[in-house]
Amino acid sequence: MQAILFDDVTLVLAGRTVLADVTFAIGDSEFVGVLGPNGAGKTTLMRAVLGLVAPERGRIRVLDRPVAAGNARIGYMPQSRSAVAGLRLSGGDFVAGAAGGHRWGLPVPSAADRQEVQWALAMVGATELAKRPLAQTSGGERQRLLLAQALLGRPRLLLLDEPLISLDPHHQREVVELVRRLQQELGIAVLFSAHEINPLLGVLDRVLYLGNGQAAIGRVDEVITGPVLSRLYGTAIDVVQLNGRIFVMSGDYDMEHDEHRHDHGHA
Repeated sequence: MQAILFDDVTLVLAGRTVLADVTFAIGDSEFVGVLGPNGAGKTTLMRAVLGLVAPERGRIRVLDRPVAAGNARIGYMPQSRSAVAGLRLSGGDFVAGAAGGHRWGLPVPSAADRQEVQWALAMVGATELAKRPLAQTSGGERQRLLLAQALLGRPRLLLLDEPLISLDPHHQREVVELVRRLQQELGIAVLFSAHEINPLLGVLDRVLYLGNGQAAIGRVDEVITGPVLSRLYGTAIDVVQLNGRIFVMSGDYDMEHDEHRHDHGHA
């Protein structure tokens, strides 16, 4: 079974072609990193998989079915998360608020919902965090709670939109290792977007790199190359490897360390 299929897909947002005639497939138990320059369409691609952005042309299938909004077999961690820390909730209440249909403001959760929440918290190692106020959790701890939310309903596909934003290298490594363990234990597919490749080295099955309306997918050594990235960035790119890290360079400028921006607004 394929987790995701894009067949000659064109995505247009606010009159701008984000992806043009893109074709790729992701297996049902793959860990795939999504990378690319700012505005390349990483968030837009995930919203298309969620059925929230309709393709201008082409066909999208998710878990061997036509794409549709509200697919309970997809777990999603969105990019905009800055308001989470200000919520006056415990970690457990925060996760439970998305149980039973992923809608806020439900009545008291059922016994089945409570059991599902406990399972999700245990899977991400956040059982103790459930008792603490969100305001007293660190950025890395809140990411665990958000990941627990995404696991509710036991999805077959996880979409994680820039989960490493604002985390230090230690917490980035913890999140990446946690997601990889979940992906392997549950036998699910993961689409993990990131601003740079280095935190994901060693865990990726393949990388999907977006840029200039195009996409390239394959192993890291197949995609993170000067010729491929020069095409996707639309400028001459050199790939430099140093001490186990990869640097994507245009002259003296590191292309993967420019200031982060969202693909579009507050999507």
